[in-house]
Amino acid sequence: MPGLINEEDLATVRERSRIEDVVGSYVTLRPGGGGALVGLCPFHDEKTPSFRVTPTRGFYYCFGCNKGGDVIGFVQEINNSSFVEAVEFLADRVGVQLRFTDGGGGNRVEPGLRSRILEANRLAAEFFAAQLGTPEAVAGRQFLAERGFDRDAAEHFGVGFAPMGGRDLAKHLRGHKFSDDELVKASLIREGGGWDYFQGRLVWPIRDAGRSVLGFGARRLFDDDRMPAKYINTRETPVYKKSNVLYGLDLARQNIAKKNQAVVVEGYTDVMAAHLAGVDTAVASCGTAFGDDHARLLSRLIGSSDALKGEVVFTFDGDAAGQAAALKVFAGDQHFISQTYVAIEPTGLDPCDLRIQSGDAAVRELVARREPLYRYVMANTIAGFDLDRVDGRLEALRAAAPLVGSVRDNSLVNGYIHELAKMLGSDVDEVRREVARAGRRKVAPSSDRHREPEPPPPDEQPALGLPMPNPRDRGLEVERGTLRLMVRAPEAFEQGWNDTAVDDFTHPAYRAIFEAILAAGTPASDWPQPVVQAAADPTAVQVIAALATEPLMRPASPTYAAEYVAKLKLLSVSRTIANLKSKLQRTNPVDDQPSYNRMFATLLEFEKQRRELTERAAGPAL
Repeated sequence: MPGLINEEDLATVRERSRIEDVVGSYVTLRPGGGGALVGLCPFHDEKTPSFRVTPTRGFYYCFGCNKGGDVIGFVQEINNSSFVEAVEFLADRVGVQLRFTDGGGGNRVEPGLRSRILEANRLAAEFFAAQLGTPEAVAGRQFLAERGFDRDAAEHFGVGFAPMGGRDLAKHLRGHKFSDDELVKASLIREGGGWDYFQGRLVWPIRDAGRSVLGFGARRLFDDDRMPAKYINTRETPVYKKSNVLYGLDLARQNIAKKNQAVVVEGYTDVMAAHLAGVDTAVASCGTAFGDDHARLLSRLIGSSDALKGEVVFTFDGDAAGQAAALKVFAGDQHFISQTYVAIEPTGLDPCDLRIQSGDAAVRELVARREPLYRYVMANTIAGFDLDRVDGRLEALRAAAPLVGSVRDNSLVNGYIHELAKMLGSDVDEVRREVARAGRRKVAPSSDRHREPEPPPPDEQPALGLPMPNPRDRGLEVERGTLRLMVRAPEAFEQGWNDTAVDDFTHPAYRAIFEAILAAGTPASDWPQPVVQAAADPTAVQVIAALATEPLMRPASPTYAAEYVAKLKLLSVSRTIANLKSKLQRTNPVDDQPSYNRMFATLLEFEKQRRELTERAAGPAL
């Protein structure tokens, strides 16, 4: 198992990776006042810039889609990569050789190799695209034309042709100073002879969300092709992991976030057909079945503030293989936050053939006719039982009830109960009782229909995180303003943060952030990075990023910090006074005189504190 990244190396990567340089390679940034830079958000469509970068603190935040974090978080988001992959990407960029604890670096990639592979892939994609116009590629152009794709479509999707000679690409890339060792590791040439990996095939570049070419997929065109497989893909490389890539993601990403929908099709030409027909959220897995990692990737891309409103739509053939694929996807459905749907074409045509036969509107209609994956799987689950017999209906109910019980959107459960009762011809109350018994068991479709599903282990339960505070909530402005000052100008506070207490914060996210500030220790030059590391909750991390980019109302100073803390404590004391007055009103001064007198004396003390805090909050007299 890989070890952890050496802390010194991680700190060096953060120090050398200037966030304005990294973000600036994806976004045009302009001065926005207060030392911040602004630009159009790369994570959602917008016409007015709401994306801010604060170089002095090393954070970015978008006030439109609420995405934010440090430079590593930005790379994770823009490249859909893990934390370690993002660090390695930045390390290659700034020339840091990472060390790993526990011998974890044994299988790591040498510094700079990822960047070299990505550059080789970029040049290879340009080379293949240029070759599609040559006389040798007539079979490739004919293949595309027969499927309704003209020259503009080929250029839009970057489709190319790998020459039949077998050494053309290798020669081309050697001319750009790439070694054979680098090209073998990039899966562009084969070991032992230097033959091109793709020969005489139509080629599709597979890009990430940042449009970097990660690898290629290639289709057989000629009968004498020595590779019998219809499609072959780039081998696993340091940048290409087939379980983590989706074809068409570069074109679909913004539309997925904007429409809160992703449509999963089965092949390269299906993605092309869907996009050209107006379904611009279509993607496809590459050389492997759609799996759990793909599900997690799409879940990160769905941009709805209410995750249950997001949709992932799968297109399957209506045959047995399509049904099996639907069951496999459903087995991993817990990895989706969004609702999952299935779109089945009754004629059995895939989106590409459907577009050829019936036009663009038919492809759009296919997606519009989607039905919940639960319902589709439910129907297929009960199809194998004899519903004309009482015992058959009971067995079918027991098999299907856990499916209904696992539906995340509780508002749909009652409707599915009625649907299942109608499918079975059973009493609704009987179905409801069986669904209740199934509870929240983990659904795992298998050939053993009668095996009771087992509950998921605790670490598989979804973590929803703290509620996101409204930055415009006037009632929470003092809490947010105090934290903003602590994140942006910790030097303005006395040791102990001017005696600020956790209980001074009422919103759970703000309370969690202050707890992280306390846990982060004495502020240093890398502040607020230690606060981010101490904040375990994802909502808290997002809010910290926002605070680090929000402008201060006045220049930071000890006086300004003291006034803000006084305002915060004034609100806290006022809440305490209100509670004491409420208790006094409910206490009989005759029957419980000692308790009443103690509370009254305490009230007087807090009233004195409130007067003092009111004066401090107003600032020094002029």
